[in-house]
Amino acid sequence: MALSQRLDLRQTQALVMTPQLQQAIKLLQLSNLELSLYVESELEQNPLLEREEAERDGPEPEPTIDAGPVDPTVARDSADYANGETMPTDNDQPLDIGAAAEPADDGTDLGFTEGGFGASRGGRTDFEDSEFGVEQTLSREISLREHLSGQLSVDIADSVDRMIGLHLIDLVDDAGYLTGPTSQVAELLDCPVERVEATLALLQRFDPAGVFARNLAECLTLQLKDRNRWDPCMEALIANLHLLAAHDFDGLRRLCGVDAEDLNEMIAEIRSLNPKPGESFDRELPQPITPDILMRVQQGGGWLIELNSETLPRVLVNTRYYSRVARGSLKREEKDYLSERLQSANWLVKSLHQRANTILRVATEIVRQQEAFFLRGVQYLRPLILRDIAEAIGMHESTVSRVTTNKYMATPRGIYELKYFFTSAIASSSGGLAHSAEAVRFRIKALIDNEPSDDVLSDDKIVEILLKDGVDIARRTVAKYREAMRIPSSVQRRREKAMRR
Repeated sequence: MALSQRLDLRQTQALVMTPQLQQAIKLLQLSNLELSLYVESELEQNPLLEREEAERDGPEPEPTIDAGPVDPTVARDSADYANGETMPTDNDQPLDIGAAAEPADDGTDLGFTEGGFGASRGGRTDFEDSEFGVEQTLSREISLREHLSGQLSVDIADSVDRMIGLHLIDLVDDAGYLTGPTSQVAELLDCPVERVEATLALLQRFDPAGVFARNLAECLTLQLKDRNRWDPCMEALIANLHLLAAHDFDGLRRLCGVDAEDLNEMIAEIRSLNPKPGESFDRELPQPITPDILMRVQQGGGWLIELNSETLPRVLVNTRYYSRVARGSLKREEKDYLSERLQSANWLVKSLHQRANTILRVATEIVRQQEAFFLRGVQYLRPLILRDIAEAIGMHESTVSRVTTNKYMATPRGIYELKYFFTSAIASSSGGLAHSAEAVRFRIKALIDNEPSDDVLSDDKIVEILLKDGVDIARRTVAKYREAMRIPSSVQRRREKAMRR
């Protein structure tokens, strides 16, 4: 067979992950707050981008979708992230990039009167001459370490014990427990372990009660001693906490030598204690959830869905500045840079436009398919998967997955992550429509909450009740859902009710 060279012309199709497409994928899965941070970085890098100021003729309405009785359609052409100054987009359809592969990672005086408080002295103020600055007058919460160190300096006078105490404070975690052995401190300071243990006994009297404990039993013991509630019966109860966790009240009564009434009082005392005394310090403030989508009841029926304007970034492309600079005599590198910045700015505006349309379409379809939930409650939540939404709006499943990731919607029933509305299905015993797993969990909890005061419902009994209601579910599934909701078993609930009687 002879070898030869030749030219062949072949036509193939391939999807290339351009930087613009990678940017569109990235923007689609960002929340509004994350998007604002991204846009801020683009504003710093691109001189042709600028933040949209307040509208001259009054505020402009946000992009909305009317999900009323008629088929939901985009009410307007999305948010005008770019006004007439921007280059027109060639496609106003929502962004569906699901078939694409994932992108690679890539000086005023402060004085009031002369000589008075804060009077200026040659450009300086009394604040500057003072030992403490103004910022030191601001109140703040002290940490657990600061709280313990303050008590150490007051309550312990011996310098050696103070040094040991400082090292023991370093071993206390956020919950107030001692995380290291005393032998570690003794070896580090070259002192007897007995001296460290004696210092630890002094530190365990500090506030909050229970701090410096090495385990849960010791933490509860320290708090009971602080309340003067430590006695042999309570000691036996603390030594058998595993029986309390198993709700074995008969065994506890025998070990503690008390009757049912006394045991109930002792258990109530235990439950009033704090198993993590250090958590009252160094508290992290809960971060509020900012919804990306707002849902409201529309007058005349239906739902109105819009993007949250408070967190939505708005940018413009300054084509006037581009035209003014481009008319000047520029070098080739400068012209190339300016053109690339203009293309990048316009693509960002277009991506924001498409992102808004895509999010609104997905959110509207979710509301349409889960309308019974919004009208009548969680028991009417229907099974839903990404494919259902993707087929309904003509997009790829991965696009819907990106849209629903880390995005929240404020509804009349509260704020929910979009992923919440996607639940697995449990078959119907009557051959009808399947039931949502979340709705079944709600029904199991409702049955247990309303069970008779003199009896409890076993998992098998719950299966029978649900089967009569048309829910085909196995007993092990009921047990799994019950444990996930931290509901005790029927045996433990029966013991608890027997203790209350």
